[in-house]
Amino acid sequence: MAGSAAVLEDSSLLSRLDRTLIPLERLFALVSGLAVFSLMFLAAYSVSGRKFFNAPLSGYVDYIEAAMPLIAFMGVSYVQREGGHIRMDILIASLKGRALWLFELISVLLILVLILALIWGSWAHFDRSFDMSKPLWSRDSSIDIGLPIWPSKLLVPVAFSVLALRLMLQAWGYGRAFLKGLENPVAVPLILSVAEQARIEAEQLEGSE
Repeated sequence: MAGSAAVLEDSSLLSRLDRTLIPLERLFALVSGLAVFSLMFLAAYSVSGRKFFNAPLSGYVDYIEAAMPLIAFMGVSYVQREGGHIRMDILIASLKGRALWLFELISVLLILVLILALIWGSWAHFDRSFDMSKPLWSRDSSIDIGLPIWPSKLLVPVAFSVLALRLMLQAWGYGRAFLKGLENPVAVPLILSVAEQARIEAEQLEGSE
């Protein structure tokens, strides 16, 4: 399961690259959140129109389909940086030191291989849809109102490319920690214990008073 994590920083090149990528990840996560909010607004508008005016929003399903890549993929790199994805906490909690960093390194490298394959496949999927000689540059469109589909398809390799950069930085961080035997490496999510989470929350509450 996912847990709270902390990402340490210092003056090293790795940490500077980590901080450089954060604004882009936060922007993508913000766009994803706005997409969710927009769909909530569209749902309320469509239901209200159907109930009171017998005129639901035209193309509502098309808008949902177009927004799905925004919701599903744009925030994935930010969550990876924060250590918020599903994890095998029971197994990981039993590992310490170099064994933990080796396990994390192997996991990140396996994910990176998968993501690179998905980037290649999703880009090919976008390329089949995009054609500058066609109306709206699209070979295909949505069923109801004819929205071009290629922008949604393009978002997938773009979001996965940012995730690939994040995974490369984390592989560097875990590899560095493994080779040097570091206790608290930078640029990787360090999973916090329940006691540490409680201490941080208490400090935040004290600071807000």
